[in-house]
Amino acid sequence: MTATHLHAMIIHFPIALLIVGFLSEIIGLFTKKDFFKTVAFYLLILGTLGVITAYLTGSYAGEGIEDGPLLEPMNLHEQAAFFTLWGSIIIVLFKSAVFYFKFHNPWVKLIGFLLYMLLVITVARTGYLGGQLVFSHGAGVELALPDFNN
Repeated sequence: MTATHLHAMIIHFPIALLIVGFLSEIIGLFTKKDFFKTVAFYLLILGTLGVITAYLTGSYAGEGIEDGPLLEPMNLHEQAAFFTLWGSIIIVLFKSAVFYFKFHNPWVKLIGFLLYMLLVITVARTGYLGGQLVFSHGAGVELALPDFNN
């Protein structure tokens, strides 16, 4: 198994966890039920752990691409992944402080909600650029030609 295969297997988990976590945040906002807010918080933590893992495997998967047609799309994807990585870490730290110190200020909650929304946008952009790498540029795709010698 290569780093490219490992990255492809892992990457879908943080995307799903963070998007479902944000949807839970929205439901908690409208229903005012702590259950959904707690679920959103823990999915954010799990999603961030997944982002860290995906970032590391993606770094190994992209090693060796120093020129050629994949360089620019790879750099865009890597830059987006960098923002997603640090954005998710910062938001987890922010939300952890809010959760631990039990801040109930509406402005703090609004900032947390907006940060989570921005994170989901960066996740979507990173995923889109990663999809472009695979489906438009063929990154990580191994061509298997038929063996006519048999």
